[in-house]
Amino acid sequence: MHSVILSYRGRTITAADLDTIRALLSAHPELSRRAFSQRLCEHWDWRQPNGALRDMVARSLLLALHRAGHIALPPVRQQPPNNATARRRPTPVALDTHPLECCLGEVRPLALVAVRRTPQEGLYDQLIAQHHYLGPAHGVGEQVKYLAFSQGRPLACLGFTSAPRHLAPRDRFIGWSPAVRRAQVHLLGYNTRFLILSWVRVPHLASHLLGQVARRIAADWQALYGHPVHYLETFVDPERFQGTCYRAANWRFLGLTTGRGKDDLCHRPNRSRKQVLGLPLHPDFRRRLGVGV
Repeated sequence: MHSVILSYRGRTITAADLDTIRALLSAHPELSRRAFSQRLCEHWDWRQPNGALRDMVARSLLLALHRAGHIALPPVRQQPPNNATARRRPTPVALDTHPLECCLGEVRPLALVAVRRTPQEGLYDQLIAQHHYLGPAHGVGEQVKYLAFSQGRPLACLGFTSAPRHLAPRDRFIGWSPAVRRAQVHLLGYNTRFLILSWVRVPHLASHLLGQVARRIAADWQALYGHPVHYLETFVDPERFQGTCYRAANWRFLGLTTGRGKDDLCHRPNRSRKQVLGLPLHPDFRRRLGVGV
């Protein structure tokens, strides 16, 4: 039985895995860190559900092993220009900020546009950076982003990423085993950002947009990543919000987070506990997620 060195994003690294990584490093000293992470993914056949290599995850895993002293990675050759500092300073967007106060019918029809990997993704990123209280969400993994327009004028942004691997209230609600969860968690989407621009005051707009997203996000995810999602979730900070628009759109309250965060090391709360809200996208969502199959 090999001892476990590290568990990272669902993959357990043992002493034998370390030996493999060290042997590959010795055999390919000419490779950059990026090229080596790709080589390791190929060696392990470590891939996303759409078949792409888990290159970004592998790089983070290798860096964690390097920092812990288990391996020695080659020196950094390039510093990418789109670093976090640059991303925090997007070019301001010129917008029509005149107050829009009307009923929902007056802004319809709404255009909900999936902008991930399109020229309009930059507008989404800039609006979130300028106007969302949390700022940009630099997610790793799969992402779907939406802009909502009325007569060409942007009103709202909605962003989704891969879901957290472990979330006790959600896992109890779905009722899946750890093995099924590890295999199927990529079929969940996590709503990281929802922004109605501050000068837009249209009753019921938020819940209407959530309903529109629920009807199309599975197909949009399929188009981007080769698989759908069958369930959505989000966190609501009760110290700031009540989550009324989610409940109006049939999202259900499942419980509270632990307040420890994903990088917790001390097993004590270090932030506010968030409400966990979930939305199954199909009546048979549990079967689609592998429960009882």
